[in-house]
Amino acid sequence: MQGGSSGIVYGGLKYQARCIADVRADAGSTTFLAGTLSLKEENEVHLIRLSPAESELVCDGLFYHPNEIWDLKSCPFDHRVFSTVYTSGEGYGAAVWKIPEQHGQSNSPQLEQLFELTGHTGKIRRVLWWPLGKHDKLISIDDRNIFLWNIDTSNKSAKVISQGSADMLPNLRGGAWDPHNHNSIAAISDSSLNLWDLRSMDKSTAIEHAHIRDVDYNPKKQNIIATAEDEFGIRLWDLRMLKHPLKDLPGHSHWTWTVRHNPEYDELLLSAGTDSTVNLWLAQVSSNDSGPDSPGSTKRQEESLLNSYTDYEDSIYGIAWSSHDPSLFASLSYDGRVVLESVKPYLQRK
Repeated sequence: MQGGSSGIVYGGLKYQARCIADVRADAGSTTFLAGTLSLKEENEVHLIRLSPAESELVCDGLFYHPNEIWDLKSCPFDHRVFSTVYTSGEGYGAAVWKIPEQHGQSNSPQLEQLFELTGHTGKIRRVLWWPLGKHDKLISIDDRNIFLWNIDTSNKSAKVISQGSADMLPNLRGGAWDPHNHNSIAAISDSSLNLWDLRSMDKSTAIEHAHIRDVDYNPKKQNIIATAEDEFGIRLWDLRMLKHPLKDLPGHSHWTWTVRHNPEYDELLLSAGTDSTVNLWLAQVSSNDSGPDSPGSTKRQEESLLNSYTDYEDSIYGIAWSSHDPSLFASLSYDGRVVLESVKPYLQRK
């Protein structure tokens, strides 16, 4: 099924942008953070909230950020804390910030920097928070190393407690933290996906010979991940049986850039790409799934696509489900356009 957008548009971003994040710790409303990517202007972080009448997206705060934002994550246990990966005159950096008390003012130009994540010698790619609740650890990934930090946001401190080297892996690109096991992450490189044990920093190759752009754990089902790959589109895997994927979905007509499992409805999956499209999938998997090469697989793939959201004019690098209302998601296209959509019409098909 294909369609335009009946969603709610937020037009407050003045510059190009790639990063949007759900503010999970805000239990009272559907809220997102979005960060801009301007070469010439001072960049911004927007706190975007769905109005109580659910009729518009409003700017709940606009904060100046000194550099281009390439990665943005909201702290899962403090709604005023978030991390960014950014470019600076010296290369790439990463920091954790706190939104100041606003006292009724929508524009608060001065973010408080709690701490920087220093010590990286390579190009920093991602910062990861453990997604489920309060945890005193943080992960940062550069193209050669993974750092595990002990953090204390109240005392504004961060200390490296262990470090893992990529060794011969070419160019680490990012990863995801297992919500079912805070000692495990999946990290992607230019040619493989590897599982890292954070206690020993040992890694094992999980998926080889694959150019993976994104990975996401299913928060409701242990051992299930989704990958966005250049060659195969979207693949669903059981980490206990990685010889073959559980399911292949066709992905996008250009690069499939990102995939996200729904936080509540475990079979719903979003994907977005450089074809200016967001796809909603019914990604049913089981250990008995016979895989993409079995008879009738084309029909199953067609049935899996619930909707394509096509009312965009630029590549879409950012998508985020709402933790407050899992029937809602926000997408961010490179031209700075944020759209909030509801998937309620498709929930009855589950």
